[in-house]
Amino acid sequence: MQQNDATEAIRAQQRDLASALPFDDERDLEAADRGFVGALENGEITDAAGAVVWDANEFAFITGDAPDTVNPSLWRQSMLASKQGLYEVVEGIYQVRGLDLSNVSFVEGDTGVIVIDPLISKETAAAALELYRAHRGDRPVTAVIFTHSHIDHFGGVLGIVDAQDVRPGGVQVIAPIGIVGEAVAENVYAGTAMSRRAGYMYGAALERGPKGAVGAGLGQSTSTGHPGIVVPTLEIRTTGETHVVDGVEIEFQMAPGTEAPAEMHFLFPAKRALCMAENATHTLHNLLTLRGALVRDPHVWSKYLTEAIERFGDRADVVFASHHWPTWGADEIREFLGLQRDLYGYLHDQTLRMLNRGMTGAEIAEEIQLPPALENAWHARGYYGSVSHNVKAIYQRYMGWFDGNPARLWPHPPAALAQRYVAAIGGLDRVVELAQEAYDAGDFRWAATLLDHAVFADADHAAARTLYADTLEQLAYGAENGTWRNFFLSGATELRGENFGTPTATAAPEILAQLSAEQLLDAIAITVDGPRAWDLDLALDLQFTDVGRNFRVTLRNGVLVYVEKPADETSAQATVALSKPRMLALLGGDRESAGIDRTGDTEVLDRLMSVLQPGDPSFDIVLP
Repeated sequence: MQQNDATEAIRAQQRDLASALPFDDERDLEAADRGFVGALENGEITDAAGAVVWDANEFAFITGDAPDTVNPSLWRQSMLASKQGLYEVVEGIYQVRGLDLSNVSFVEGDTGVIVIDPLISKETAAAALELYRAHRGDRPVTAVIFTHSHIDHFGGVLGIVDAQDVRPGGVQVIAPIGIVGEAVAENVYAGTAMSRRAGYMYGAALERGPKGAVGAGLGQSTSTGHPGIVVPTLEIRTTGETHVVDGVEIEFQMAPGTEAPAEMHFLFPAKRALCMAENATHTLHNLLTLRGALVRDPHVWSKYLTEAIERFGDRADVVFASHHWPTWGADEIREFLGLQRDLYGYLHDQTLRMLNRGMTGAEIAEEIQLPPALENAWHARGYYGSVSHNVKAIYQRYMGWFDGNPARLWPHPPAALAQRYVAAIGGLDRVVELAQEAYDAGDFRWAATLLDHAVFADADHAAARTLYADTLEQLAYGAENGTWRNFFLSGATELRGENFGTPTATAAPEILAQLSAEQLLDAIAITVDGPRAWDLDLALDLQFTDVGRNFRVTLRNGVLVYVEKPADETSAQATVALSKPRMLALLGGDRESAGIDRTGDTEVLDRLMSVLQPGDPSFDIVLP
């Protein structure tokens, strides 16, 4: 596939940025190498079928000075984040970094090891544990801690422990209250759309190289192995809660509604080591991730960072997190956590100040300026989140999608709007001509806007698609934010070729198995094709035999409603008894296998199934 060089406009931007930022500050370079013990010799990690699910060497090209096709600040971040191996944080605490998007940490106890955040896939987690044991001995896993409810912090657990060993008196699994419900809901309810967009966000289908993927800012990319989950044996509920696990004292701080709905920090007092989960990393994080999620609350986020400083600041000599490298030294910790706190607090407060003066999210994003202390702190740069899209997220959180201008209250949808714009401008060829002028002038944002309308008016217009791909490529080359770069390049990739679909799906069977009965019914309800179901009037008792619960399920007016109540054959058209796994198999298309007991009108379930419409993991993004 053809890839272009950076234009002079982009090269000039890179030179200006290289001279403006403090590249002579090499403290992060020293910190990222500190405590190195050993690396994975063969960087390829494979699954049981022999497929490569992670290659730790594929970003080995990120060395030396940045090429013209990569923002020099992002190149620096990617060079740091691509380092892989086992590192000592302090005596008795180790991290394996660079074997997935996230880190996995190992805390040595009296009889074994406590594992914190076992990556995305069981294959990468198992490789990390093997690397740890190769240097620290074959210690058994005595406990696992999930810091929060995102899949890169629990998905690899089955590579660390056997689910049968997770029980009272066996391996403990410790997590903040509500984690399973939040984790399952995120990966199921809107999982198809999120996974498709995550393919763009993490550059899953992009070639690795100076003109392709160089990382996502938070880490390099996501592994493509097999995720799972186990139910915690101990849920942490309150700040100040203290537990002794395998002889190791742990003091917890709850931080819900920050980077994840269920999240917590914790201190190892004897080791003077503080784990900040994902709330203080070496980047500005997302308030609204580009893959899609609920808008996070920067005000609460900054409050919990203040609480962490006050609670733990004088008792920690190192702070480490589930991404990036640690920070050592009491003064350095207070500075790091304080600037991270100020970053989220500033964005929140200034966005509110400006929106109360009548500015829209897009206007605020263009005008807001960070104070010099934040602008020049490497860990506050927008490698994963960005000031631009975070400000728009804050606006959305408080004001919603509508900016108050009545002309924008009821616009045409994109394809219809594109047809009208193209006609008004003078036809497709004229739109492409204007876009070429913008491209040549280095105004890639305007060129992209024009070409977006062009391809939505005619997706097969070759000149529009070619120039649009070239334009997105230049925007990628200039992006400091890793996920912006990946989005731009992924769009260019599909414009030049074909829809690459969803390379990595998060709704794994082991995760789906943890759906509660209510969540399973909710998952069914959101797939009902409303118009096709308008004329149906169904009522059935649905008995989940493995959990001993019965739900009256009705479908009327295209809405599926369920109520837990005893079965009543006199008012139900049918009774269907099956296990939750059998229901999942049924939803997956298995209509023939045994395990479904029907009484009454045996076709009621089939009529319900006939109006369910699963998500499309290959829906178009950059084309109509």
